[in-house]
Amino acid sequence: MTTRHGTGRGRPEPEAVSPADAAPDTAGMAGAAPGATGTAPGTTGTTGTALEPPGAPRAEDHTGAPERAATPPPAARATATPGTTPDASGQPVPVPPVPSATPAAPRSRAWPLTAGLTAALLLIALVSAGYGAYDIPLGDVLSSVRHRIGLGGQPLDRVGESVLWNVRLPRVVLALLVGASLGCAGALMQGVFGNPLAEPGVIGISAGAAVGAVASIAFGLSFLGNWTVTVSAFIAGLATVLLVYALSRSGGRTEVVTLILTGIAVNAFAGALIGLFIFFADNAQITQITFWQLGSLSQATWPKVLAVLPCTLLGLAIAPLYARKLDLLALGERPARHLGVDVERLRIALILVVALLTAAAVAVAGIITFVGLLVPHLLRMVNGPGHRFLVPGSALGGALVLAVGDLAARTVAEPAELPLGVLTALFGSPFFFWLLRRTRRQQGGWA
Repeated sequence: MTTRHGTGRGRPEPEAVSPADAAPDTAGMAGAAPGATGTAPGTTGTTGTALEPPGAPRAEDHTGAPERAATPPPAARATATPGTTPDASGQPVPVPPVPSATPAAPRSRAWPLTAGLTAALLLIALVSAGYGAYDIPLGDVLSSVRHRIGLGGQPLDRVGESVLWNVRLPRVVLALLVGASLGCAGALMQGVFGNPLAEPGVIGISAGAAVGAVASIAFGLSFLGNWTVTVSAFIAGLATVLLVYALSRSGGRTEVVTLILTGIAVNAFAGALIGLFIFFADNAQITQITFWQLGSLSQATWPKVLAVLPCTLLGLAIAPLYARKLDLLALGERPARHLGVDVERLRIALILVVALLTAAAVAVAGIITFVGLLVPHLLRMVNGPGHRFLVPGSALGGALVLAVGDLAARTVAEPAELPLGVLTALFGSPFFFWLLRRTRRQQGGWA
């Protein structure tokens, strides 16, 4: 009698068998059908492991891996084609497609929106340059522009050239610059404060910048020439935005209610200062101060365009550089810090950019509200909250909105002209009211 020991570690030793009993086992393995891996029930295999009786669960070999399942018959393999499976008789049966568990990612609308906004902006600029009390056909506008830049074309008559180049085009260019500044500043404000109700006009930045401009007019300041009003508005706007930022912070975050209440207080205080300056101003200065309060582009000239152009271009060039950090800040202050964002430095830098853009707009156009509130929200509804498109898109959208608004302000009530700030407030106030109730409903109240 010989004894065979199992090779599996920790398994009990099998009982002894005689050479005669082992011989049929070897012969049975030699004559087994291809694909068979075991021997007759009740005997031991070459590894010394007892086989399970029929119907028992499949055993594992000494490596712990399950036995390989039997391959399908050759006939079934031959008739199976992609998209089909063989049935019991070997005939192919179509298999219905399985829907994907992961939906396709939505395509970005950034490029179509950018192209659409740019095309609409060019069209509105051309229409605004030609339409008004003195109509100039669109073809004549293009011909005069080509003549000025040396690409052929023909100049207009003396009156037409004067109206187009001294009245219409400075106003159109100024509307584009002011609208781009206000739209971009609104997008930055909402990203910095992390709430959808922030806007330079709503929280008092526009009124604060207007105080600086009105003070320079009332006191007859001219120490910087054409830059005097712009610099005064910038200083006052910077002081206002820093005050609002400091007062609206509580517990390391900005509260919506505190932000709005601070804006109400700042607007009231700025209104009181403007009234005080009016009391000490003469008739000519009172007319200029009224311009700041109502907001208008009726006094647009090329020197004013050149005075505000550097501030606007600088702010619009810096703002998109912070788009990625604004996206990280939208996750919250703590996650943004963990991802390497210096939150306080980011906010201070963007507050300076907002003050620069707002001061540049207020210095030449007066108080124009709701542009920075309306445009970023419309773009978010269409393309989502990503700031990589939102910041430059808000600049394009703001320019488009203000160009359309200025065209309506000087053509709706011809020959009179509506104040641009009044017109934007008439359309922006209902939108702000709807946004306020929508935000409150989503948050379940302010408490």
